Amino acid sequence: MFKRLLSVGGFTLLSRLTGFARDILMARMLGGGILSDAFIVAFLFPNYFRAIFGEGTINPAFLPRYAALHARGEHKAAAAFADAIFSWQMAAQFVILFAAFFGMTQIVHVVAPGFAGNEGQWALTAELARITFPYLILTVVAVQLSAMLNAIDRFWAAAAWSILPNLSMVATLLASRWFPNAAYAAAWGVLGGGLLQLFFMLWAGKRDGLDLRIAWPRWTPEIKEFFKAFGAVTFGAASVVAAPLIDTIIASYLPIGSRTALYYADRVDQLPLGVLGIALGTVLLPQMSARLATGDRAGSDRAQNNAAALTLLLTLPFAAVFLAIPDTIMRAIFAHGAFDRNAAALAAVALAAYGVGLPAFALVRIVASTFYARHDTMTPARATVTAIVANIALKIVFVWGFGFGIAGVALGTALGAWINVGQLVWQGRRKDLLAIQPLFTRAVMPILLATAGAGLGALGGVKLLDLLPLHLPNGLNGIAHLAAGGLLGIGLYGGTVLAFRRSLPLGGASL
Repeated sequence: MFKRLLSVGGFTLLSRLTGFARDILMARMLGGGILSDAFIVAFLFPNYFRAIFGEGTINPAFLPRYAALHARGEHKAAAAFADAIFSWQMAAQFVILFAAFFGMTQIVHVVAPGFAGNEGQWALTAELARITFPYLILTVVAVQLSAMLNAIDRFWAAAAWSILPNLSMVATLLASRWFPNAAYAAAWGVLGGGLLQLFFMLWAGKRDGLDLRIAWPRWTPEIKEFFKAFGAVTFGAASVVAAPLIDTIIASYLPIGSRTALYYADRVDQLPLGVLGIALGTVLLPQMSARLATGDRAGSDRAQNNAAALTLLLTLPFAAVFLAIPDTIMRAIFAHGAFDRNAAALAAVALAAYGVGLPAFALVRIVASTFYARHDTMTPARATVTAIVANIALKIVFVWGFGFGIAGVALGTALGAWINVGQLVWQGRRKDLLAIQPLFTRAVMPILLATAGAGLGALGGVKLLDLLPLHLPNGLNGIAHLAAGGLLGIGLYGGTVLAFRRSLPLGGASL
């Protein structure tokens, strides 16, 4: 088990690192204007649909049924079921692809209505989206093969294939001189990455005796059961997709570069969340489920309180740093080439606002485990829908009521996450399912002190470097400031954690 976790975790980390390298190169080549805005909106189309038809829906609806057949030794039945689902998927995807290809101009008008005021930007976005959209159908094949491999305990390929689109985009961006412009290079990189991941997963499946065959779709009781489950999880996925879709619509009415700024700020904000928050939530749920199954409510509560304290300890400092030195972060990472200091400053505003919600995004998974461990999926679903409605309402108020611009979009997202956490905590306490123990409350003050140390240290390090008579090139100057702030912030944070270590969930048995 540990070996599998290391394998999946290693490839996931590599995927995030290559994705970050891709984003840095994208910023350098596309800048923060029309080209970047157009590509990012075009890139979002297949990603939106992937959220609805991809891992988040195929895995819950398909994988348990396929795995059960395979575990019972009914390999022919499992293969037939997989082929049937694949045939229905392909039929649906071809219809969607046909509609998207011929109706893309109208779709762009719906998703980014503000682009209509700039005919060139509108047309460019539609052209790029026609190139990127087929990535969806290629990904759906890779996703189903990944689920089939996971069902037979083959995990590495499913974790590795997401690296390939990043590498493909890096390659086409570096070869952008052979494309009309860098945005076209990035779009063809997306499609090329889809082809690479398709061939890779076909090879990986064949290697373990798995493949997919297409046939005329037939309606059977098994397919009916699958689509019932698929419909339920698709509704949840669609509700989650609604919020970033609203972001795109709102940002299209804001100054050029706004959608780009939101994209890069969110990418930085997602780094600690992806590495720390999701991992903690993933570890906690089976721990709570196992302990509740044996009647160990106290052990379950203890694991959850430890996880919540550890989540705050690991995410609050990042939030503090994002609030203290957002401009330094965005300049050091992205302000190179066509992505200038003004574009970095715009993204910094969004990063600071997103930082407000970073701990909440991680805590949602921790608190939701209260219900998932007891097989209650409806309470978290209702909380998510309510939070998304509040999220959208707040964005409208902040952007057009208070004139906050992209800061209002990001702040609406952040506060929506805290509303989600608040609802889950209230419901858990009301139903006597959530216990806040002394081990959590004891850790709060040291965590806040460590957080203050991280934020003040980061700001102090940047200001301290300003006092030194250094004359570095612009690119190195930003990196030097980020390094100074990072080192001092880490030093004060680490010192505080060390001083209060007995009050913090740092023991080997925390979870």
